[in-house]
Amino acid sequence: MRAVLLHAVRGMPTVVDVPEPVAPDGGVVVEVRATGMCRSDWHGWAGHDDIAFPHVPGHELAGVVAEVGKGVRRFRVGDRVTVPFVCGCGTCEWCRTGDAQVCPRQQQPGFTHWGSFAERVSLHAADTNLVALPDAVSFEAAAALGCRFATAFRALTARARTAPDEGVAVVGAGGVGLSAVMIAVALGARVIAIDTNPRALEVAERLGATHVVVAGPDRPAVPDVVHELTGGGAHVSVDAVGSAQTAADAVLSLRRRGRHVQVGLLPTDDGRSPVPMARAIAWELDILGSHGMAAADYPAMMDLVATGRLRPDELIERVIGLDEASALLPRFDTAAPAGMTMIDPHLALP
Repeated sequence: MRAVLLHAVRGMPTVVDVPEPVAPDGGVVVEVRATGMCRSDWHGWAGHDDIAFPHVPGHELAGVVAEVGKGVRRFRVGDRVTVPFVCGCGTCEWCRTGDAQVCPRQQQPGFTHWGSFAERVSLHAADTNLVALPDAVSFEAAAALGCRFATAFRALTARARTAPDEGVAVVGAGGVGLSAVMIAVALGARVIAIDTNPRALEVAERLGATHVVVAGPDRPAVPDVVHELTGGGAHVSVDAVGSAQTAADAVLSLRRRGRHVQVGLLPTDDGRSPVPMARAIAWELDILGSHGMAAADYPAMMDLVATGRLRPDELIERVIGLDEASALLPRFDTAAPAGMTMIDPHLALP
């Protein structure tokens, strides 16, 4: 099969023929119909994750079950499926209680094993991790759910417990940030979207953001603007980028007793991430992490997608093939897309 192959940290990806995967016991092989490219894939390419080379990236996917391993009970060949980017082992105490997203033996396609920038991908513990797709949900929309959308959904619902009419500040209007905007609006919140990219903020406005704020070194400080717009700060903030600056801007944008959810990764050389904890203590802020969403929690989100209340397909800016994906991945951190980039592994070059 054809796949995007990485040979070394920050090496140029290539599209090559590799052996097809085999379904493990308890797992499946999925024929990939759509897979998303996001900043997490760039982090893997850049060496911020412990990846064994050669390696195939890709962790947001949807497709059709092509092979079923021994012991799988709930799925069969031909089923339309998607999967969270964090796949639990299926047997530990966290998986048994529905929290596979923090499974200590978790696997992540595109990180712990070869991923979905390929025509097929192998997935383990299928009965725990696979999610059946309703006919009303397209492969592209389902692939958009796997990392960015599902993470934003759980961040705003299960973690921050966002309530109607609360102010929500979303720092970063990339894929996960725009997902957060759409979800917060659907929850009845008043949303402030912040980004350096005016095109992305135009999308945020179309999705229902009450205010958009262009950030930059020559612009007013983000927390000051948010406090002025909200009359004291946001109830909820989301850092959807993952840098010391964006995390600080998000936390400092909160009102007293506010809740911050850190979604963007914060890679540092020493593994320590700076957060304005003095403000968190003085104002009794809640600092929360959100690491994807387990398959057990998908039904509520999938129902909202199937009925049209949430529309992840509207976040897709472009669909590209594997050859374009291999060229784009090394520069994805500066590509500044106004929405999600989706890959169709079977799409041929024009």
